Amino acid sequence: MNKDSVIHSWPASYYTKNEKRWTLGVLSLTLKSLMFQTSKDGQNLFTIRLSNIVDLKKESSSFIFSSLTVLDEGNIKHWFSSLQPSRCVVFNVIEHFWREQLLAPEGESTASVPGPSKGKQLIGLMCNSQKRLEDTGKILDQQKEQFNNIMVGLDKIESDLHVADRFLSELENPAWWPFGKFPWRNQKNAKAQQEPDAASTTCITEKALGNQNIIIKIPVLYSKGEDSNPKPGSLVVLLSYLEITDSSFQLVHQYRREEIDDIRIYSPYELSLRQRFIGKPDITYRLLSAKMPEAFSVLEMQYKNKIQFLPDYSTFTVPLENSPYGKEDKVWCSESGCIDHIRQTEPLPEEENQEQIQAQEILVNDSEAQELKQVLMKLKNLALEAKTELECQDETLDAITSATERATTHIEKHNRRMKKLM
Repeated sequence: MNKDSVIHSWPASYYTKNEKRWTLGVLSLTLKSLMFQTSKDGQNLFTIRLSNIVDLKKESSSFIFSSLTVLDEGNIKHWFSSLQPSRCVVFNVIEHFWREQLLAPEGESTASVPGPSKGKQLIGLMCNSQKRLEDTGKILDQQKEQFNNIMVGLDKIESDLHVADRFLSELENPAWWPFGKFPWRNQKNAKAQQEPDAASTTCITEKALGNQNIIIKIPVLYSKGEDSNPKPGSLVVLLSYLEITDSSFQLVHQYRREEIDDIRIYSPYELSLRQRFIGKPDITYRLLSAKMPEAFSVLEMQYKNKIQFLPDYSTFTVPLENSPYGKEDKVWCSESGCIDHIRQTEPLPEEENQEQIQAQEILVNDSEAQELKQVLMKLKNLALEAKTELECQDETLDAITSATERATTHIEKHNRRMKKLM
């Protein structure tokens, strides 16, 4: 396991069953695995992929107190104790990355196992996308029927409101009154015209101020200030805010865009947000998440001048042979698209052989290319049909919104008229 890819490490002790004793060392977590190395000679006593962990528990007994147990696929339980800063902190972090690893798309956790050719993989991805688009088309069709039913109901409501309006007019101007309209009719109409205008203005203001679009939302472990006990929650990135919520989706803290003074990046999976104050403590939250790379691109665009990459972040740079631009010898930061620097080196013979092997693996034969072409044509047709249907449904939604607002206005107006008749 590459030492540079370690996300977190904690002092701990591991129980070796063969020797029946506890061994002091370091428990380390990477994006894909969990390992334990002795502090005396650095020997690796325990390594397991996160995808191979069956169960993770906090346990204790009369002989082992405050321990963390890991159950592997062979039904073997591994015991860890003397965890620092605490067992709960270590459990929360490992459990978060283990859960995200299990929820990852199929194929990510088995990248090292030889699989089908690149062409077959592309065809499989395209077929999955085609199936998703077909399912989306079915949902859109069902949604269209629901919209049509809503329009029919709204037309009926509007018809009933016209009938109610006629009846109220007859009640307001009875046939036995010989002098035309009642004297309070003009005052009533003036007030009725003013109140809907005020209501519509309030509605527009609420829409303008309260409708903040969510850009991205990821699960995180958060801690405030110097607190070393991270808690599960979520980071929500909006257009003008950053929100931190707890596991029950209750708001913990909200940063306005202009309130954030700096964002410190410790690793592709850990950062801190800070708002400075004069005369009182700063408000700082530290966030850790396996999904943090997905939010980095958004944060880099919104808070470009406030992001600070700490020295520890450089240990996560991608090796040259794994770089997406290996031939140009560009070194990229892992899980993000920022270039650190450019190195100019002469390729070694072994690297040339590896490049030739990789080039042969990327090749797609004619039959696979033809099949890809057919699947892409189907995807294009499905996407165009979905786009057309969505445009039609957008128009239907606009009509539904307008009809609903008219119906609401008429109902409120009729209610006021009926109250005055009582």
